[in-house]
Amino acid sequence: MTAETDSSDDRINLIVVFGGQSAEHDVSCTTAAHVLRAADPAKYRITPVGIGRDGQWSLASAASAALAQGPQALPGRLDATGDAIEPTLAVASQGSGRKVVMPLLHGPLGEDGTLQGLLELANLPYVGTGVLGSAVGMDKGMAKQVAAAHGIPQARYEALRAHEISPITPARLAAELGLPVFVKPANMGSSVGVSKAKTVEALRDAIEVALSYDEWVVVEEAIDGREIEVAVLGNLEPRASVPGEIVPGAEFYDYADKYVDDGSQCLIPAPLTPAQTAEVQALAIATFNAMRAEGLSRVDFFLEEPGRGFLLNEINTMPGFTPISMYPKMWMASGLTYSQLIDEMVQLAFERHSRRRRNTSH
Repeated sequence: MTAETDSSDDRINLIVVFGGQSAEHDVSCTTAAHVLRAADPAKYRITPVGIGRDGQWSLASAASAALAQGPQALPGRLDATGDAIEPTLAVASQGSGRKVVMPLLHGPLGEDGTLQGLLELANLPYVGTGVLGSAVGMDKGMAKQVAAAHGIPQARYEALRAHEISPITPARLAAELGLPVFVKPANMGSSVGVSKAKTVEALRDAIEVALSYDEWVVVEEAIDGREIEVAVLGNLEPRASVPGEIVPGAEFYDYADKYVDDGSQCLIPAPLTPAQTAEVQALAIATFNAMRAEGLSRVDFFLEEPGRGFLLNEINTMPGFTPISMYPKMWMASGLTYSQLIDEMVQLAFERHSRRRRNTSH
């Protein structure tokens, strides 16, 4: 299956890649459905490309058929299966004219620089952060090292590899960081594999859970504070949205709270003073630049008051775009519609690609 296009059609060929092999496969399929629904068909020829849980790339025939009937025919969650195709062909052979890839994958083997490297080799513009920034942003342990080097305030933590963990490690961590603590797989998102441990025994179990997702584990002190998020958009001159605040419906903002139960409350704009708003926006941009992010990111903080103020939690270089996701909501509150946000991300992709080609073409 190949895309047949009219040579007089000057629309941008938007290749939307979704699915993937990570535990966030379903989130990606839902994100992609809403992006396809919102992308302006007068500006884009859309090619949905799915990656199955087994790593098989395919032209997502069901999504294409539904899209041909109009955005209203799209399901709430796309199917990442279809006519099998090699990865390089999937992204490089679709149509003529200007093309750009929107990699809507979350987690390992998609958001971590691996797919971005493939797109660099294929010499294709793509939405979002490049190889290095994607890899750093995905690895929570490495991101914390970068943040520390740039003086960005954050919680106390320790990153450990599986072979470094011994029977006495949980007790040592509890003594050094205090209880409770949060335990996270270093390379995962959407709160997958994250646990809050209130005892040494629970900490031992939480480490085992995290190790089932990644060989690196991050253990960090639990912050008693408000959860504040900022959306960042741009390349060389990024700008920050109005901040948002998450009031979790569960004990913490976990996977079910984000994507299943919708039990959390989102306060946009966050009830902050003008000085606090300016401070967290500046910290978000500083984090974005420190991590070598480009295009877009969502930067999450804890606000410990009274106490240390804003503390970086993490950066997400490809945040979710589901109807209850914070990234598009914060930009809509800042004056951009969902469709305008897609348009700007695409233009940023072209700008970045053109700049990078100038630096690598000699």
